[in-house]
Parts: sequence; C-alpha cells; structure tokens
Amino acid sequence: MKALICNTPGEFEYKELDMPVLKDGHTLLKVKMVGICGTDYHAYQGTQPFFNYPRILGHEIAAEVIRTSSGSKLTIGEKVTISPYFYCKDCVACRNGKTNCCAQMQVYGVHIDGAMREYIVMPDEAIIPGQGLTEEELVLVEPLAIGAHGISRANVKPGEFVLVIGAGPIGLGTMDFARIAGAEVIALDTNAKRLDFCKEKLGVKYIINAITDDVMAVLEQVTGGDMPTVVVDCTGNLSAINNAFQYMAHGARFVLIGLQKGEISFSHPEFHKREGTLLSSRNAVPADFRQVISCVKDGAVKPLDYITHRLMFQYVKDSFADLMTSEEGLIKAVVIFE
Repeated sequence: MKALICNTPGEFEYKELDMPVLKDGHTLLKVKMVGICGTDYHAYQGTQPFFNYPRILGHEIAAEVIRTSSGSKLTIGEKVTISPYFYCKDCVACRNGKTNCCAQMQVYGVHIDGAMREYIVMPDEAIIPGQGLTEEELVLVEPLAIGAHGISRANVKPGEFVLVIGAGPIGLGTMDFARIAGAEVIALDTNAKRLDFCKEKLGVKYIINAITDDVMAVLEQVTGGDMPTVVVDCTGNLSAINNAFQYMAHGARFVLIGLQKGEISFSHPEFHKREGTLLSSRNAVPADFRQVISCVKDGAVKPLDYITHRLMFQYVKDSFADLMTSEEGLIKAVVIFE
C-alpha cells in the first residue's frame, strides 16, 4: 500500500509499505478521507512541539471497515471515524477519566504514525461507529470534538459572552459549541474572509478584525463594559495569547486550545485582581465525540460548510505547501483516497 511520509520539515515522500497485520481486538480499515489540520501544518513547518520525524501524518479520519477480529461489534463496510488518542489506562489522568491528557499519551499521526496511507489497523476501542454520517461529516468529528471539549472545560453558561480568538477550523468548531451552550459568541481574527465565514455560515453576531478594529473598544461596547467572561484562544499564536489576558472580565476563564512552543507572559496584578482562571484544553474525551455526532445528526452543526478544499491523496505531496499560503478562503482541506 502507498503511504505519505513527512521525512523532515518541508519534505514529503510517497513510499510503498506492507499491508498492516490484523490482530485480536483490532480492525482493518480502508482510509476514505483524512482532514488536514493545524497540527499537520505545524509538523510540516517544524513548529509542532510534540513531534519526531519521520512521521506519517493524519489523525482526522473517515474510514470503512474491511476486516475485523473475532468478537468485534463492527460490520464489514461500515463507515467509521477514530478517536486518535491512545492512552495508558493506568496513570493518574486515566484513572480520573481524563484520558485526553494521559501522562503517556500517544496521538495518532503525532507521536506515532497516522492515517495518511491507504489502510490502517486500529484497536476496536478507538473506532467510533459513524451512525449514518457521511465520510465528509465523519472526517470533521475529531476537530469538532476539540472545540466541544474546550467549551466543556470553560463550563459555559447561557447568556455569557464568549470570545473565541482564531477563526480556523478549531476556532469555528469552538464557536459552534459555544453557541449550542447558549453563549453570545464574539469572533476575533485577522482574516477578513474567515470572519465573513463566521457571520454568514455560523451566524456569529459579533465580529472583530484585530487589524482594522480597536479590539478593546469593540469588546467593551458589545459586553456593555463588562468584557467577556470566557476567552478561548484557538490560534496558538504567542502574541495573540499574551494580548488576550487584557480581554478577560473580572472572574473570567481563559481557555488555551491553541498550542505553541513559547512561554506565555502576563501581568500578575491584572490577572490576580480579576481572580482569573487559566485553563488548558487538550484533545477530547468520549463524551465530546458523542456530543459532536449527536449535533451533526440533528443539524445543529454542519461540518460540510467547513470543507473548502478537497485534494486526492496522490497530489498531497505537491499541493501541501500551497495550502498553507492559500488566499482562496481556506478553512478545511480534506484528502480523498480512491
């Protein structure tokens, strides 16, 4: 079978690999679609902090069941997605149900080789039945679960002003689940096209362009001077994260979904006087996946709106760098396997 390997930052190579071997408690899957996310772009650029090379990328997956082992509840031909977080089950996080931040976490396509290949074998416990969702819906389940988990971490209440910084796919999913939680959503980004998408596709009422608008003034106007009680960063940009501390209301929660290598800094007195809460949000837990699938099934979330670029697997090597500099309204690119 053919696989696409990122040998070093900026270098992809197609290779022929042996078919994966089926073992007990596992299922052979034919990969149908793989989503390209910020983690993949950062890996290609060499800026992903939890990464080693060479690596097969890909952790946003839609697949078809080809062969199962004895005792499996999956059926041949069934469409599925994957929870790509392999956890130890024994560490303090796992024992407390926080499998998303296992001390020995192995994320598929990050710490271990991922799905940018024609066939994969996965443990049955990581496979999530598609429940009738299409391949294009299934490939968006995992990134949407990231946003759902961030909103769960913030414990968003109806009527709260939630500022989401970054209108990429993770930020958009975060906005969707903030809306579902009953929040008044505010979108902040530097990309006018993505902000238009927030307004037109997601129905976000409050839009702020960090380049052309006075962010503080707009936030004060929108919130009646209170400022947002929840701030969520989905950029992983150091400057954006550091600036965002000033956007917090007194008593606010600041959730970091975005990730980067640097050290954040902020004024302790300003943070302290607000009695602010700083939270990180890593990956997702099974409840987040269940919520996403339920919301997609009932139409509360429309993942097909997110997909702006589709490319065939055989063209990824030559097209990947162009995606990162695309000015054609890129939101989410997905790779299609024949």
